[in-house]
Amino acid sequence: MAIPAKLTGSGRLILLYLSLELLLEARAGSILYSVPEETDKGSFVGDVAKDLGLEPRELAERRVRIVSRGRSQLFSLNPRSGSLVTAGRIDREELCLQSARCVVSFNILVEGEMKLFPIEVEIIDINDNTPQFQLEELEFKMNEITTPGTRIPLPFGQDYDVGINSLQSYQLSSNPHFFLDVQQGPNGPQQPEMVLQSPLDREKEAAHHLVLTASDGGNPVRSGTLLIHVQVVDANDNPPAFTRSEYHTSVPENVPLGTRLLVVNATDPDEGANGEVTYSFHNIDHNVARIFQLDSYTGEIANKQSLDFEEYKVYPMEIQAQDGAGLMARAKVLIEVLDVNDNAPEVSITSVTTAVPENFPPGAIIALISVHDQDSGDNGRTTCSIPGNIPFKLEKLVDNFYRLITERTLDREHTSGYNITVTATDQGTLSLSTQTHISLLVTDINDNPPVFEQDSYSVYIPENNPRGASIFSVKAQDADHHENAQVTYSLVEDIIQGVPLSSYFSINSDTGVLYALQSFDYEQFQNLQLRVMAHDSGNPRLSSNVSLSLFMLDQNDNAPEILYPTFPTDGSTGVELAPRSAEPGYLVTKVVAVDRDSGQNAWLSYRLLKASEPGLFLVGLHTGEVRTARALLDRDVLKQSLVVAVQDHGQPPLSATVTLTIAVADSIPDILADLGSIRTPGNPQDLNLTLYLVVAVAAVSCIFLVFVIVLLVLKLRHWHSSRLLQTATNGLAGLQATNLVGVDGVHAFLQTYSHEISLTADSRKSHLIFPQPNYADTLISQESCEKKEFLSAPQFLLEDKEEIFSQVNL
Repeated sequence: MAIPAKLTGSGRLILLYLSLELLLEARAGSILYSVPEETDKGSFVGDVAKDLGLEPRELAERRVRIVSRGRSQLFSLNPRSGSLVTAGRIDREELCLQSARCVVSFNILVEGEMKLFPIEVEIIDINDNTPQFQLEELEFKMNEITTPGTRIPLPFGQDYDVGINSLQSYQLSSNPHFFLDVQQGPNGPQQPEMVLQSPLDREKEAAHHLVLTASDGGNPVRSGTLLIHVQVVDANDNPPAFTRSEYHTSVPENVPLGTRLLVVNATDPDEGANGEVTYSFHNIDHNVARIFQLDSYTGEIANKQSLDFEEYKVYPMEIQAQDGAGLMARAKVLIEVLDVNDNAPEVSITSVTTAVPENFPPGAIIALISVHDQDSGDNGRTTCSIPGNIPFKLEKLVDNFYRLITERTLDREHTSGYNITVTATDQGTLSLSTQTHISLLVTDINDNPPVFEQDSYSVYIPENNPRGASIFSVKAQDADHHENAQVTYSLVEDIIQGVPLSSYFSINSDTGVLYALQSFDYEQFQNLQLRVMAHDSGNPRLSSNVSLSLFMLDQNDNAPEILYPTFPTDGSTGVELAPRSAEPGYLVTKVVAVDRDSGQNAWLSYRLLKASEPGLFLVGLHTGEVRTARALLDRDVLKQSLVVAVQDHGQPPLSATVTLTIAVADSIPDILADLGSIRTPGNPQDLNLTLYLVVAVAAVSCIFLVFVIVLLVLKLRHWHSSRLLQTATNGLAGLQATNLVGVDGVHAFLQTYSHEISLTADSRKSHLIFPQPNYADTLISQESCEKKEFLSAPQFLLEDKEEIFSQVNL
């Protein structure tokens, strides 16, 4: 049956609403039930589901359970009805001794929401205990001269029940000498006293037998009896007297067994047996009597069982001193137990989560922890802590409850699991502590993309690679776990020279090995840029990419190509001119070649492979220049044939050859005179063309001779005028020099612009070449070396000649 603790009606509904809404931070009130003691197991206590606003089926869904502390489970939840029932027989006296109100407190935990609801169950007393006296019989002596009105304290009865079921009244059997007077004690319990109402006479009645009955107020009434035997003795006029009316001592609870705690002392001035004092307990609780022992002769009180502050803080007792004649005195003894820190805190994990994802938000609840210390004061005050180097913290709730929550977001890649040590420490002088451990596994989420081992890759592969061969492999690592760390590879699609990238390369999606689907030519592709993508298998999928630079390594797969001399496509042979007056080292022509390869494969060397007259010409090893090796003699034939080989430095080396035809003659007439030995015309049109060419060459030569003569005349005239002026003016100075060049300049000009005539044999085509100044080790491009126009002089030479002729006319 539910009993409202503070509010009723609508107030209780508001209280229930607040209890459901607040997350353990506020405790507005408790739900109070009551149940009689000694009820059978499974007896109904209260409808928890209704009071919490839940349906019975929701108790299991939300994992509702009882959280108790420090004692065995007294109650349980019925999952079908949602009610609170007893888990076994409940003995109120065992739980609460003789406390006026016996309340068992615990909490209801809604584990699915981590909410606590405080519950209090009051244990209602029933009349299941009979009043009892410590002794079954009491015997004492009274002097016959005892005056009427003398009060004799009697042992009080003890009933473990409370309220109306506790001891309510005493009755003394009828006797003409004694009656019963019950006094209300200062501490609550009744104190029965037997009062002497008429003088005793030992001679008439030496003993009196009475019965003291103690009754409770239960229904039915229970009672207990004490047999009292009074022996009447002769007169003893001095009773014993204690040195103090109340004795008090304080001892720690861990005092060893048998320790002398206190000594009481009573004296009697009488002599003999009337002065001999003996001590005994009087009106002492049964449990207290089991703990202490009293030496009846010395009055020494010692402990025969361990003291427990948590059970008794003060042990009250009454000591009776009696002399040999039966006179008595009583004194109170209070033994205070001092608490020592002998109980370590108890830590219990009420609810715990064993595995959390790494994206668990800060403030999420991991565990619910309760701490209890049976000591009191500072010895019972506890603190709970965890190490500071972990991403968790403890929050204190009510009733020494704590909750363990996340302080920041977890990272499985940094720490995949935690062994959290929870330490509870009391505040005693010598503090005690207890540790418990919570193992927490951090589960993985896909929060890390694959990461390549390098920011970029450079790969060098030789050209002419075999198709389908592996050329490189990439590797990406994913810091996640299981499927979140499974990496697959792919190529980012691109277009290379109008062709899809997938036509050139492929990649193994599992291993990252890159394959070439084509055989590459260095002369076509010097380098290629690819992007490799790595995906994991998580949800959602994460990816990263890396650039891959492919550089082709040249192989010697191209033979040298002759750029100069080039020959007409009709099969005719070009002729180079070497004057017979040429000195040794005279540059006749130059072989120009290139190699489409690169590096060492393109380094070219030239050598004279074959000559019609050995020793007459030599070829520059690195320049390809064809020079005369000696002076030309008259006996040297007009037509000289040379075979020049051009070879690269590749492995294996490749080469090309060119055949040169050189005409040896000092002048054009010599060439014309010897043309018949070179070629026999077979076609009249060829003869006419050759005639035209000879006429043109002769005309140019005549113009050139006239130009030289004019220069010489101008030079002589200038020299003659200078001598006349010098003689007339007697050394007149300051005359400005002429702009005309001298003979030395003409000789230099002639040497620089010496012309070369190349005639073709067996062809109607001829070449007239005006070579540029010779620069050794310079490759002349194909365009500059090719002769496109026949019988034509360079334009700049004609312009220079026109300028000179204009100066002559002046």
